Amino acid sequence: MDLSYLRPIYAQPGPWASVYLDASRSDENAEHEVALRWQALADRLAAQGADQPTIDVIGDTLTNYPTQQGRYGLAAFARAGRVALVEPMNAPPPVEEATYTELPHAMPLVAYRGEDIPYVRVVADRAGADLEGMAVATTPRLREVDREVRGREQYPLHKAHSGGESREGDRFTVDEIWKRNAGDVAAATAELAEAVGAEVVVVGGDVRTVPMFVNKLPKRWQERVVRTDAGSRAKGADEEALDDVTIQAIADVADRHTQGAIDRFGTQNGEHVAASGLPDVVSALQRRQVETVLLVNDMSSTDTLFIGLDDPSLVAVDADTLRAVGVEDPLRVRADQALLRAITGTDAALVLVGPDEVPLEHGIGAVMRWADQPSQ
Repeated sequence: MDLSYLRPIYAQPGPWASVYLDASRSDENAEHEVALRWQALADRLAAQGADQPTIDVIGDTLTNYPTQQGRYGLAAFARAGRVALVEPMNAPPPVEEATYTELPHAMPLVAYRGEDIPYVRVVADRAGADLEGMAVATTPRLREVDREVRGREQYPLHKAHSGGESREGDRFTVDEIWKRNAGDVAAATAELAEAVGAEVVVVGGDVRTVPMFVNKLPKRWQERVVRTDAGSRAKGADEEALDDVTIQAIADVADRHTQGAIDRFGTQNGEHVAASGLPDVVSALQRRQVETVLLVNDMSSTDTLFIGLDDPSLVAVDADTLRAVGVEDPLRVRADQALLRAITGTDAALVLVGPDEVPLEHGIGAVMRWADQPSQ
């Protein structure tokens, strides 16, 4: 997964307040309940030494964030009286948390959010289509694109069914209009897919229009199409089934990415192009050699690492290693916090894996950008 959205919280020094709040508002007492939950988290921040302006700005941000339907959560990160990042979560956090530490506590957000898969979703009918595109960017508000496409031909869209009044020429004309409109939708879809770098194109809507439209897409986008009978452009149409198909299609692509990283690690592990275990991976991060880190997310882990504040690659398993390169006062921090900072700051990628998916020493491994030279 790409962690570039975390850059705003690693671009400034700490300490950082990190908060995960259940913001669900399900009944008439919801506002009061959210306020109480926030106050409990604010008290935790104060007990850890957080300054009042930072506590206040997080509280204002969370309690005034636009409300959503159903159960959901919010994650926020702030320092020195300013919020650097706030992200909605489509489910409440498993555990509400409030920490005040030198580095942001971002792993719960990373684990929840998973991998961003750019996609395009199309709901087509004979007149045109509704398009939705999602690109990978630094904040969710910059990622989503909605577009309506109207085919150039809007009349007639339906064939006559009045006995002898329906002529072969009428049917031919309507068929040609459908095809032209499908071509317009295909052109707009290809343009949007190219713009967002889509890895999957989910297509639903009118069952006769969809095949016409798909056949007019360029071959590279046809190969990424997932078709469904769900979806309608009718006003008030239920989108739940289409949402389910979209979520599954995105998850399938993410699973393929994960398996690809696991396969590369297995292939390269004996060829000096992979590392396993915390010391070896940290050493590779110091050299900015890591392409992808494979990590078992164990939130109960008590592992720590040492960091220097001037450079995200200043990370080590012991303080003396950093002192040797000029870091006068290395800081001991949670290992996952140091790893996320180093991965983000060295433009590496992260893949979270289950403990049984791949054999990793101490739950961590890495695929390298280049091979170490074997010792003579």
